[in-house]
Amino acid sequence: MNAPSDTIPYDRIRALEWTGGRLRLIDQRLLPERLEYLEITTLEAVAAAIRDMVVRGAPAIGIAAAYGVVLGARAHASQSPDRWKALLAPDLERLAAARPTAVNLRWAVDRMSEALPRATEPDALLALARMIHAEDIAGNRRLGAFGAELLPPRAHVITHCNAGALATGGFGTALGVIRAAAGSGGIERVYAGETRPWLQGARLTSWELEQEGIPVMLMADSAAAHLMKSRRVDWVIVGADRVAANGDVANKIGTYALALLARHHGVRFMVAAPTSTFDPKTPNGDAIAIEHRPVEEVLAFRGQRHSAASAAFNPAFDVTPAALVDVLVTERGVIHAPDLERIAAHLQTKS
Repeated sequence: MNAPSDTIPYDRIRALEWTGGRLRLIDQRLLPERLEYLEITTLEAVAAAIRDMVVRGAPAIGIAAAYGVVLGARAHASQSPDRWKALLAPDLERLAAARPTAVNLRWAVDRMSEALPRATEPDALLALARMIHAEDIAGNRRLGAFGAELLPPRAHVITHCNAGALATGGFGTALGVIRAAAGSGGIERVYAGETRPWLQGARLTSWELEQEGIPVMLMADSAAAHLMKSRRVDWVIVGADRVAANGDVANKIGTYALALLARHHGVRFMVAAPTSTFDPKTPNGDAIAIEHRPVEEVLAFRGQRHSAASAAFNPAFDVTPAALVDVLVTERGVIHAPDLERIAAHLQTKS
């Protein structure tokens, strides 16, 4: 396990790190059965790792892409020292296209691209990639503290997919709020939905929380309504892959259903996301491109066919309308009842 924090509770997991001139990734496809790392040395391999979900989660994808730009720059500079910047430009689009919905991917690639004209050598880009990574961890810790302040003592919360250290540079967004609350004794129980078909909740969130000693109970996604009706639930806390200008939120498929259930049962609904996940150029959720993934992810699991069906509907994300979001929490603070004006004002504030 990478780079544990000695001063912050429940902060022992790092999904990616730059070491020895290469990108080191936890292969999240293998968790929880095996904890294995991949050593990535080329931009093309970074794009493949993003596309194949070796690394996943909007902030982590963006950070991985930033390091991928560095790897591409180093490769071109070693072969063509005078033309490496020009040769790198097409590679940036290849990285940005690896997964279309998570806005952090484009955000990170654009940030690296903007620095390219001023870079005198590839290692100037490495300094920026390291900065993006460090900013994400620091921002997640601030975000977590803001969100934890909203939770009652000994809170019972539901979370969906994995918006933790495995999905970010470290600490996490939704799980960052949970980590921060747990550090002050504020978490009694976390209910993690399985998050079919990739089972990020069953495999990744459960693994993270078990590693940290935070009480977690796994549930089938379809059990959420019964849970809210029959047991105490204080908050639903989720992350985001894109937040539109009006506050509509794209997140892992199943998030919209949880928001509807929460509103019906009087459970508050929190979206925890860094400002890098906000996309002011996208006016609303209808304008967000929803990634559809291979049907075999639904029809089979790890190569073993389990369905008689020959077709499957497999959107990776859905959109939760802003009207169903009680609070959006970022590293800059809390947006209550998010809408176009409140989000625009929030993005003008300094962290």
